[in-house]
Amino acid sequence: MAGIDRDFKITLGLEKKGHPQVGKPINGTKVSDNLQDIESCDCLIDFSQAQATLELLPYLVKYKKCAVVGTTGLDSSQQAAVMAAAKKIPVVFSPNMSVGVNLLFKLVQMSGEILKNYNVRIEEAHHIHKKDSPSGTAKKIVQLLNEEGFSIKIEDIQAIRKNEIVGDHKIIFESKGDKIEIFHTAKTRDIFAEGALLAAKWIKGKKPGLYSMEDVLSLK
Repeated sequence: MAGIDRDFKITLGLEKKGHPQVGKPINGTKVSDNLQDIESCDCLIDFSQAQATLELLPYLVKYKKCAVVGTTGLDSSQQAAVMAAAKKIPVVFSPNMSVGVNLLFKLVQMSGEILKNYNVRIEEAHHIHKKDSPSGTAKKIVQLLNEEGFSIKIEDIQAIRKNEIVGDHKIIFESKGDKIEIFHTAKTRDIFAEGALLAAKWIKGKKPGLYSMEDVLSLK
């Protein structure tokens, strides 16, 4: 995506130490395991794993770089570390960078405001390689609904891991009289990259703080 967007120049790819790609450029871009090389970029986009994200944060703060973090599966202490870094640098932190999914979040929040007496069911499906279950997106949906007075538990989410499903999320509101379904399906992982690049453009020049895709898309 960044390769065909003239607003971007890819200056660095980061990998863990010992990875066979380290030292071998990809399309002319350096692949490094040295976190000091973060100094060469303006904004870091991170879709890694919780521990890797934590290792990146001190260097982002040291070099005053903005970041777009889409890593999921962070526990409360790890999320607190991201929040602490965001007091010193601007960070967009979201469990899902897709524009469509963030519109879904808004629709869920609006529905939760109105459908107080409805029963709610949350379903999600992803490919068999996905590390976390339920997804960070599904957990965010639970958070949004519970903020509206629902009492949904994470273990109530129906999570499916099957084949190469990119990502499906369904929220069902049901009463004795009717049923309302909100559904999003991802056809390609490109939507996550597109959203992350949109966030990277938006965050450039922003003050230190913790931002979400709602901020990027002006959905608040």
